[in-house]
Amino acid sequence: MRTCDSQIHLFPSGHEERAAKFGQRVIPLETILADMDAAGIDRAILVPPFPAAMQISLDAVARYPDRFRTTAHLALNKPEAREEVTAWPDKAVTAVRVAFPPWHQVSWLDDGTADWFWPVAQRQELPVMVWAPGQLAKLGPIAAAHPQLRLIVDHLGFFVDDKDDALDPILDELVKLAVHPNIAVKASALPCATDEAYPYPGLRPRVERVVTAFGADRVFWGTDATRLPCSYREAVTMFTEELPFLTGSDLDLVMGGALLRWLRWDD
Repeated sequence: MRTCDSQIHLFPSGHEERAAKFGQRVIPLETILADMDAAGIDRAILVPPFPAAMQISLDAVARYPDRFRTTAHLALNKPEAREEVTAWPDKAVTAVRVAFPPWHQVSWLDDGTADWFWPVAQRQELPVMVWAPGQLAKLGPIAAAHPQLRLIVDHLGFFVDDKDDALDPILDELVKLAVHPNIAVKASALPCATDEAYPYPGLRPRVERVVTAFGADRVFWGTDATRLPCSYREAVTMFTEELPFLTGSDLDLVMGGALLRWLRWDD
């Protein structure tokens, strides 16, 4: 079964300062490929961090169609967003990513800004990656109202500052979403969610809790490579070598098989 990293941001060169504001760093595409090759990772989903990064991700897919697909960056509050949903190249864009930052005074999930999008994404059969820290309870009603819509919760619902003991109340909310068969989760950026050193023993029972709740077919490993506090290889081996409960076909699913099916990139 193929392996697939569920999230790598690809920044255009010259955006180092902008990346640093979000705790990210710019990593060249060739470095990403070398890290993937060295760690035995076949494919990755590129996640443009802002609209101007869409083109560099599309270019990467065009150069390496067997290695990459991209999500589309969509600003739900922009008038042109409704047209963009139907304009992306199908084979390159495998999902949309929408963000609901906790610093918004009123969330787009509450004020109606996002309401138009869910039925459109369902109709287009377009999977949606959702970053909504502190707002997980709002995703259940969306999933229930649009049962054919495939939702993926980014980073297990964690915010960038959530670490160690602060993770457990968030996981309490996350596992409630497992009753919705059209919700999956990205177990991504997890080395960022602890002050422990590799192999991050405190994360093991938390990952196991998520896999138990959702099943291995709805948990997608990923790195968020541009903000890792460890090497790319360690972000791989923390799953492949350091989680004794995750073996065999379940490990294959979490490491990419399930994600590739969910995104229909399983050729």
